[in-house]
Amino acid sequence: FDDSDVSKVIEGAAYALSADEDPELEAYVDSVISYMKAAQEEDGYLYTYRTIMGNDSHPWIGSKRWEKTHILSHELYNLGHMFEAGVAYYQATHKRELLDVCIKAADLLCKDFGWEALQTFPGHQEVEIGLVKLYRVTGEKKYLDLAKFFLDARGKCNLPGDAYNQSHKPVIEQDEAVGHYVRALYMYTAMADVAALTGDMSYIEASKKLWEDIAKTKLYITGGVGAAGGHEGFGGKYELPNLTAYCETCAAIANVFWNERLFLLEGDAKYIDVLERALYNNVLSGVSVSGDRFFYPNPLESNYGANRSAWFGCACCPSNVSRFIPSVSGYVYAVKDDQIYVNLFIPTTSTFKVGKRDITITQTGNMPWEGLTEITVAPAKRSTFSVKVRIPGWAREEAAPDNELYCFKDKSAKKTVVKVNGQSVPIQLDKGYLTIHREWRKGDKITVNFPLEVRRVACNTKVTANLDKVALQRGPIVYC
Repeated sequence: FDDSDVSKVIEGAAYALSADEDPELEAYVDSVISYMKAAQEEDGYLYTYRTIMGNDSHPWIGSKRWEKTHILSHELYNLGHMFEAGVAYYQATHKRELLDVCIKAADLLCKDFGWEALQTFPGHQEVEIGLVKLYRVTGEKKYLDLAKFFLDARGKCNLPGDAYNQSHKPVIEQDEAVGHYVRALYMYTAMADVAALTGDMSYIEASKKLWEDIAKTKLYITGGVGAAGGHEGFGGKYELPNLTAYCETCAAIANVFWNERLFLLEGDAKYIDVLERALYNNVLSGVSVSGDRFFYPNPLESNYGANRSAWFGCACCPSNVSRFIPSVSGYVYAVKDDQIYVNLFIPTTSTFKVGKRDITITQTGNMPWEGLTEITVAPAKRSTFSVKVRIPGWAREEAAPDNELYCFKDKSAKKTVVKVNGQSVPIQLDKGYLTIHREWRKGDKITVNFPLEVRRVACNTKVTANLDKVALQRGPIVYC
């Protein structure tokens, strides 16, 4: 699986280059891509371990291509990360070399796999996400169709199913999160992608059921998932031990991916609430302030002292951090029709095209340490549209969705205050958003003042590990 780390680093570099020019970084990435192109076999196959070491050189890879892809071969997993990197680098630089490598590899997959060809599925989900991104940038529907095939083949092929990699039943029949959590969350992300692009309601309904299971019975207070380290997987309902909590950094990043996709499907702030919780408390815990030490698991309790490491034999987490952190700006806003959603409160300046109008939004503030955020709206000319400001659950007495798994011990007397050009706005929420619809002029200002108090959070008594315990939280940050 080491090839995937190269691709993730390139993807992160692409997001960094989207923000700032860096000729030295770009030249370095170009040199790495030249090696990837040289490593690709004539028909598009790219899996360096087999190419270099030969068939049967490792018990995971099998005696021929794709033989063990449904078990432990990472042939498809590696390609999925490469597809994501190729799309990101093309979008950042308009250079096609890696994108063309990806297209050649994807065309091979379309030839080799399908209901009329080899019927199998990835043992480690990821290629489905990459294929969807490749479809969106090329318009080649066969890539979207193949992503859907890889999902639909689970539980339907004449192959032994396993809950560990979520192949125990068809994806649309799955209603409980089981097995390896990164595999699961990558699969759920792809399901949401395919649902959005095909309108397949069965995918959407399955995604909702899986989200309810995790958000209400299997989500740590930090937004982490994974109660067990042995199989890097979900525990049973309400099984959330603190000392043996795994809460892998990769799983937290995958949780962000999935919740963003669900938000894009439904426009509901509850998904951003979970995203924000995972982002501040489980993704960021996975990397040191200096940026060169990492946690693989992020336990909530330690008897002996837990320390970050410079690297791991399985280095999925450091490379995932390197691609995720530069992409965070893409989660701050969303646009639909004549509506701009403000999801995260992070100082940014961004310009959107709403209809045919250019609108610049600038955020200033010091969240999450201070509750005041200013949002300056600057349309190119006077325009009527909506700005939808998310009022987080923690700022409206909802410690977790429906207060089912976590709830605040005491009510706060303080309320969120929103003003437009100094005039207070009544807070009436729709799916967690305050909609401000008006004619906007350049320089109009929204001020949002969140109450940042230290709150005591209680846990559902079905979580035996947390009986007689509270968590301390201030704004979106969980302290202990």
